[in-house]
Amino acid sequence: MKVKIVNTSSLPLPAYSTEMSAGMDLRADIDAPLTLYPMQRIMVPTGLRIELPAGYEAQVRPRSGLAAKSGITVLNSPGTVDADYRGEIMVILINLSETPFVINRGDRIAQMVVARHERVEWEGAESLEDSLRGEGGFGSTGKK
Repeated sequence: MKVKIVNTSSLPLPAYSTEMSAGMDLRADIDAPLTLYPMQRIMVPTGLRIELPAGYEAQVRPRSGLAAKSGITVLNSPGTVDADYRGEIMVILINLSETPFVINRGDRIAQMVVARHERVEWEGAESLEDSLRGEGGFGSTGKK
């Protein structure tokens, strides 16, 4: 699928790292290093604007290495870029560690997955069909 993209930065376009990767890395389009302090959140620009076709969204997700090694994650994970949004893609990062974290220009800060989605039409009802799970949630299916 071809998607129009405007790149106002001098950074490379998002790309898949391997043949079977689902996500493409997003990079920080910043002029100077940013320090993200513990429990601080910040919106990091990417310099990218996209034009997705109807029926698709771009999901902005954390990078597993940043989360595991440094406690840096995407706050509204996954962030959704709707098909009709034409503004710059921004990444809301938060530092969940106890150590300040420095973001430099071009650092890979998140990943983006483009996915198809459906639109629903609600059909009012007085009841729902029974299922094996029923109303069980929040761990009701057990630990193993």
